[in-house]
Formats: sequence, structure tokens, C-alpha cells
Amino acid sequence: MNALLGLAVGGLLAVPAAGEGALVRGRVVDPAGGAIAQATVRVFEGDLPGGAVLGDTRTGADGAFAFDPGAARAGRLVVRAAGFGEREAPWRAEAEAPLLIVLDPARAEEVTVTAGRTQMPLADTPARVVVLDAEALAATPALTLDDALRQVPGFSLFRRSGSRVSNPTAQGASLRGVGPSGASRTVVLLDGVPLNDPFGGWVYWSRVPRAAVDRLEVVEGGASELYGSGALGGVVQALSRRDSPAITVEASGGNEATGALSLFAAGRRDGWGARLAAEAFTTDGYVLVADEVRGSVDTPAGGRHLSGTLTLDRRWSNSSVFLQGTRFGEDRENGTPLQVNDTDLWELRGGADAPLLGGALTARGWYSSQAYDQDFSAVAADRQSETLTRRQHVPSSAAGGSVAWSRSFGSGHALVAGIEGRRVEGSSDETALVLGRPTTEVSAGGKQGSLAFYAEVRLALGRRVLLGVGARVDRWSERDGFSRSRPVSGGAGTETSYEDRDETALSPRLSLLFRATPRLRLFAAAYGAFRGPTLNELYRSFRVGNTLTLANPGLREERLGGGEAGLAWVSRDERLRVRATGFLARLEGPVANVTLTATPALVTRQRQNLGRTRSLGLELDAEWRLGTHLVTGVGYAWTEATVRSFPADPTLEGNDVPQVPRHQGTVRVRYANPALLDATLQARASSLQYEDDQNLLPLGGYLTLDLRVARRLGRRVEAFAAFENLTGARYDVGRTPVPTLGPPRLARAGLRLDWGAR
Repeated sequence: MNALLGLAVGGLLAVPAAGEGALVRGRVVDPAGGAIAQATVRVFEGDLPGGAVLGDTRTGADGAFAFDPGAARAGRLVVRAAGFGEREAPWRAEAEAPLLIVLDPARAEEVTVTAGRTQMPLADTPARVVVLDAEALAATPALTLDDALRQVPGFSLFRRSGSRVSNPTAQGASLRGVGPSGASRTVVLLDGVPLNDPFGGWVYWSRVPRAAVDRLEVVEGGASELYGSGALGGVVQALSRRDSPAITVEASGGNEATGALSLFAAGRRDGWGARLAAEAFTTDGYVLVADEVRGSVDTPAGGRHLSGTLTLDRRWSNSSVFLQGTRFGEDRENGTPLQVNDTDLWELRGGADAPLLGGALTARGWYSSQAYDQDFSAVAADRQSETLTRRQHVPSSAAGGSVAWSRSFGSGHALVAGIEGRRVEGSSDETALVLGRPTTEVSAGGKQGSLAFYAEVRLALGRRVLLGVGARVDRWSERDGFSRSRPVSGGAGTETSYEDRDETALSPRLSLLFRATPRLRLFAAAYGAFRGPTLNELYRSFRVGNTLTLANPGLREERLGGGEAGLAWVSRDERLRVRATGFLARLEGPVANVTLTATPALVTRQRQNLGRTRSLGLELDAEWRLGTHLVTGVGYAWTEATVRSFPADPTLEGNDVPQVPRHQGTVRVRYANPALLDATLQARASSLQYEDDQNLLPLGGYLTLDLRVARRLGRRVEAFAAFENLTGARYDVGRTPVPTLGPPRLARAGLRLDWGAR
């Protein structure tokens, strides 16, 4: 048996000359060699499609078949069986051995719920969509969800380091080089509800226990026509597990005093269901600053978090309701004794799903409240001491809701429409210190509200063409913006009130999918998207190392116009899949950290709207299944993100957008044999990028390797070892302006228990 091709052809039994009643014989089996009965074998004359059909036959209980070719000397067979993929095979009348045809189990049709806000076949999606299912997530060496997403070329956080050690305010997600920043230009969701921080736009990736995630879906390209503000680069959605009864527990420990425990448990009785997800994590971390400039003030950047979610639901025949509560707490050290931060967050969610007017109605509502605290310091030039400069307390709350209705019509038509609303309130309350003593109390904040309507229709124009037309109208407001300052010692202070603002944005999208052949589809799309500035960008200043970044209450919204075109191809046996997408995005008024002054002791920047940036790129990826146990995948993204216009400072025009490399690549190889082992090797590479808007602080290219090896100890228990940055490669992740380093080698070992449904 040839596992690579899934087809073994040895020829035919020795037969007399054609026309003497000779039969061509063969057998159809599965990859394990088991007979496949009642498979249909269609016989064609000649090697090319369109040849004459000589007839059909079926396999017997032993998988055998035979046919009389008559005067034909050679041709091809097409073999089909329920539950298996289609297979073609050549036949020749003069061969000496029987045909042996191996059918692989058919893949379940892949679907996405993120691309269209309703379930749709992945093959019918006119966009680049990447799905990391539960199996892929369990096999990745990465410890966090954001590091697992780095398998997707073009995905990044603000800086190169992941959420395991980086400050939460640097964990903004970005796709396709659309200006990475602490405020995400990508919407991140959990089951349709925003995960982006309501005050600052960054993401607490640790809020979602890994064991509870069924899959991650990534939709690249502007998606504001369905998801509104922030979806400039696309959408990332985590979808929770709903299988029941089930228990999953994963526990591991490693160097840097790293320990992790993730749990999912679910049960159901008489229509009632309960799900519990929890995660605990701790690490001492590592010293961020490079050895050659490190001082006694530099300490490991460690952290710990604890998260828990309890969900109760009730199901009827066609409807369901649920209520969910989440609590999340996190404490971090940021690389010096005085620089620490912590977060305390809780959230309540509820929703219902029911049939309506021949379609499906989905309603969701949520409320969250959180407090974020951080201390900032000034580090001496020799890095032997530091002085506390600012203590910050950021309380915020958010409430929102959405109602969506979708319906599929005959002949492939579909409609989705909905309404969303959201309200956010928050402030940054700070105490400024000089020589470690409080001098001034500063407070700034405001309120934001939004209301949106959207609709998208998909039309099937014949059997080959799908046309999509969608639009969303967002109306958002900023209210009660203020800043005030007063001396700690008493005396007169100052207070400024900012004018209320109301803005409206229209986000259209037009898409086209053409099924050129059963295995090749072409797609194209044009769209508009936008992002309103966050309360954090408007009112909160911050300091990282010796770089001070000032807020700017005058920021306006960012607007993007873009398009993409690409193709997706799958081989006849579905073992090789290839995608290519080219894209262009023009971003008007992107918010960037613009350098105002720079001295050896302090770099001062301010958030400002640049004139215009352009992101031009090409994404390539392929997956190849080499037999039953081996899968390899490669991905590559070329992105040219540059400042095209900035009238306030023309010297920045032509510069690269900070934090965007020109080249990114990934390679993934997995060998999964339940009887032997499950091993995954991942490589990630990135070229040079710049830390700053002036392109004076380069961050060199790098290559890292990650490895996970696992072995079954029984039906339900797996032992594993995982290595991140296996070779211990050293690379820069930031310059503030002191160089900071990416994570060194992290080695872990652990156990995973899976019981019940999946």
C-alpha cells in the first residue's frame, strides 16, 4: 500500500487478449486494509476526463469488484463510497496483478461562524479564513492562545513578546500589518461577545481557559460591515466547547518556576446543562533586558493569573437560553522591583437562541467591570536604581447587547441582519511622584456609546458564483470627557472639560466567489472599515522604561479602504490544500506614537493621527497530508506597510510603519500516530522591523523553533513534553530605548486527561 498516494495499483491478473471475455479485477479497502462493501466503481475508457463511460459496478462484501473492458485497452476508474473520499485510479488490460484501491475517510465539511456571523461552509467564504480546531490547539507547543495564533502569518501583538510576559496594555492584536498598537485593530471575540478591553482595546488572552476552547477562527481583512469599530485587520474568535458530558484537565510544570492547570467539565440532565472552565498559571519569568546593558535594578518579568467561568443553560427542541459568569485576576512584575500591575475583572453574560420567521434568532447581552492598577518608574542611566514616578488606577465598566437574525433561502441564498449597542465608561486616576514623593493627582476619562445596524446578503448566481453585499452603519459618541489636576499638598488645581462628539461611519463590503472547478475557487472583495479611538488613547498617558507616551483628547477615528483577491485549490484526493491572497489597505488617520523629543534620559511621544498609511501584501499557505499520520503546513506573509502622508512631519513619509516586518513565515510538521506518539514541530521566522516611527530603532530578524511530543498512557491520559524556543535563540522584542529580549527556552512536561464527548 502506498500511503502517500492512498492508492496501490499493481496491474491486473494475467488475462487473455481483449475480446476473449477477460475481466479486470480489483479490491477497495480503507487505510487499515478493511474491505469496503457497496462502493461504486465507474469505469471510463481513456486517461482523460470526458472519456466514454464503459459502465458501473459495485464491490461485494469482501471489497472485490470485476468488470469486462470489452475492446478497451486502458482507462480510469472513479471509486465512491459513503463516508469516504472519492478516488481515481488508472487501469490497463495487460497488467498482471489486481488493482488495490485505498479510500480515505471523508473529511467533515469545514464551517465557519465568524466570516458571516452565521454558520457557513468554509469553501463558500470569499475571504481568507484560518481555523485552528481543538486537535490543533491541543497539539501546539504554545502555552497561551496568542502564541498559538502565531501559526497564522500576519498575526501579531503590539510587540513580538506574547502575553506570557508582556504588559497587558501591549497585547493589542493586529492582522496584515494594519498598524500594530496596544489598542487592537482586530476585533477579538469569545462566542460573539467582545474580549477586547473596553477601556484600552487590548486583550487579556488568559481570560479564556485553553481546555475550554473548541476552536479559534481568524478572518483576515476589513470586517467592519459585520463587526464595527476595530475590525480593520480582521476578526479573531474563540468558540467554546459545548460537548457534554466531558472532562478535560491539563497540568504542566517547567523551568522559570512555570506551572499551569487548565480545566473543562460539562454535564447535562433533563434539558439542563452546566459547564465549568478554570485556569491557574504562575511563572517567575525572565529578565527582559539584554546582558550587556543589564543592571541590578533588572529583575525577572513574572506573573500569575486565575480565571473561572461557570455557564448554566436550558435547551428545548429548537431553542436555548444561557447565563454565564466570569471572574479573572492577574498580577504581573514588569522587569524592575517597582514596576508592577494587576487586574481584577468580572463579567456577566446571557443569551438566547430560537427559530423565528423561518430563520434563526440570536440574542446576547453582557456587563463587565474591572480595575487595572500599574506603577511606573524612571530607571537610572546605569540601571543600578529606579525611582517611582507614577501610580495609576484605571476603573472601567462596559455593557452591551446584540440581536441578530439569519436565514438561508433556496438555491444557496442567505441573509443576516442585526443591531448592536454598547456603552463604556472609564477613567485613569493617577498620582505623580517626584523623587518618590507624591506631588500631583491627575484624573482623566469619559464615556463612549455606540449603536449599529448591519445586514449582509449572499446570492447564488448559478452553481458557480456567490455574490455578497453587506453594510453597517455605526453611530458612536464621546461624552463627559475631562481631565483634572491638583497638587497633593493642597491649593488650586486645574480642570478641563472636552466637547462632546458624535460620529457616524458607513462600512460597506462587496465580495465575489467563483468556483472555477470543483477543486479551485477564486475570490475577491472590496470593503471599508473604521476604528474609533479608545478612552485609553484619548485620556491615559503611560511610561515604558524611559519612554513616556502622552494621551491626546483630540484624536479622531481611523478609516480604512481596502480590497483583496485570491484563490484556494485542493487536490483531487484532498491531501494538498493551497491558498494565496493579495491585499491592499489604505488607512486614513491611523493613531501612532509620534516622537516629540528624545534625550538619553527620556523619550517623549504622543498619540497622534498620521495622515495616511498603506499596507500592501501577499499571503501564501499550504497544507499537505503525507499519508495517514503525517501533516505538514507552511505559511508566508509579505507585507509592505509604509507611511504615505503625514503633513505635520513630512520626514516620516516613506518610513515603515513601526512593529510591522516585511517577511513572516511559519512551518508546521505533525506526526500523529495514536499507537506510537504525537509530535509537533513548529518554526516561526520574521524579518527586521522598527520599534519607532522615525525608523531609528531596528529590531533584527529571528527564527524560533517550538516542539511538543506526547504519548498515550491509555485511552484517556496523555503525557507530554513541550519546548518553546527550543534552540534558545536570542532576539530583540523591543527598544525603549534599552533593548529587551524575547523569551528564552521554556521546557514543560505534563499530563492531559480527556474523558467523554468531543
